[in-house]
Amino acid sequence: MVARVSTVALQGIDVVDVDVQVLVAPGLPGFTLVGLPDKAVAESKERVRAALTAMGLALPPKRITVNLAPADLAKEGSHYDLPIALGLLLAMDVLPIGTLDEMIALGELGLDGSLAPVAGVLPAAFHAASTARGILCPAASGGEAVWAGDVEVVAAPTLLSLLNHLRGAQILARPPAEVAEAPASVRDLSEIKGQETAKRALEIAAAGGHNLLMVGPPGSGKSMLAARLPGLLPPLTAEEALEVSMIHSVAGQLAGGRLLRQRPFRDPHHSASMPALVGGGVRARPGEISLAHRGVLFLDELPEFPRATLEALRQPLESGRAVVARVNAHVTYPARVQLVAAMNPCRCGFLDDPSRGCGRAPRCAMDYQSKISGPLLDRIDITVDVPAVNAADLALPPPRETSSMVAERVAAARALQHARSKGTNAELEGEMLTRVATPNRAGQALLTEAAERLKLSARGYHRVLRVARTLADLAGADQIGRVEVAEALAFRRIGPGR
Repeated sequence: MVARVSTVALQGIDVVDVDVQVLVAPGLPGFTLVGLPDKAVAESKERVRAALTAMGLALPPKRITVNLAPADLAKEGSHYDLPIALGLLLAMDVLPIGTLDEMIALGELGLDGSLAPVAGVLPAAFHAASTARGILCPAASGGEAVWAGDVEVVAAPTLLSLLNHLRGAQILARPPAEVAEAPASVRDLSEIKGQETAKRALEIAAAGGHNLLMVGPPGSGKSMLAARLPGLLPPLTAEEALEVSMIHSVAGQLAGGRLLRQRPFRDPHHSASMPALVGGGVRARPGEISLAHRGVLFLDELPEFPRATLEALRQPLESGRAVVARVNAHVTYPARVQLVAAMNPCRCGFLDDPSRGCGRAPRCAMDYQSKISGPLLDRIDITVDVPAVNAADLALPPPRETSSMVAERVAAARALQHARSKGTNAELEGEMLTRVATPNRAGQALLTEAAERLKLSARGYHRVLRVARTLADLAGADQIGRVEVAEALAFRRIGPGR
């Protein structure tokens, strides 16, 4: 008789059922694993053999065949260890047939029979809940599985304890649902002296979820400003927390199975490859832009990133999703991010400093800024100069306005946006954008004239409207006026050096 155990394969954050079929038949002793397993799956038979030996069990001297169906679907990852081991226990009559008919199993086995955490338990648990089944998983991953709601979760530290639970000799308690703790120390805006224009741009970007580019010489505080953006953003809603945690679960970065409530802040180094930033690799894993979903992707030294890598960001920034296409895989990850970038005005960084001067100006600036394409710049809503801070500013006492004060204004503006469109102003489009972001007569006249003089693209025109809508929300105004349009245009430039 063929023993069957259900598990899953992950395709992005989507889940596909996999039927683990185990047959122990007469013949020459052997252990064959079929069904397009990758290296990690193929090696599971050695981990399973050792784990059973640690429990005092030995594989029968027969021909063992394990089939992972559907056979034409590539199987990746170490989470197939547990369902294969349980299938063998069923086939060896250690467990009665039918014990696991209503369960999905996934987990990695240690040589001593311990169960190690695996990626993808959260989406697997939601899939189990949607099909009225329970889930068997390692104890370290149980915390994320319980967030799927009313689903039976059996989280075991070892294969032996799981076996005892299934046979009624031991009861494993349902793990608690936990939330990741907020960072102990939050960087505050009051620590930054001067840079009032940049702080204003940061507040607008936070309030509307707009993309932001800061341009200034080295040491002017661009990275410090970006690091303080998370302190201005509201926490994730319950729905957003599940979306973000799903992605981090698939990537194996959900520490302790705790649900994330703080918005992600990802700051990859400029040496990051295209798969690392957008997603891909052998297993089509999520990239930094997906790990920053519903949060901030900070790219420091923007022109130092490879040109092809930056161009690959254009489509995700526009559509809010990253598509990883391979010959044997086509995976889509959510990527609704707020892009914050920083750069020097030229390679040496002192283009506008009369005391130092750039020896190759203006050629140095043109060559450096040309590394960023016009289409990518067109997707940036706000561009702000961050000049060097002088000694007089540094000698001043700390500013009175703290991040919590700014965060209150941001939260109020976002509440208006959520009540109006169930999202941020940066996501407005189509009929909704026309309905809520049409300026009054004076504002429209200014915008029309500026669009013609600045040669704004249709995308640029609409992004000015979105920023102006955010400015009106911060001011508590129902309609966009000439003042909001003028400020939005002041932050909208054709290129970083103009």
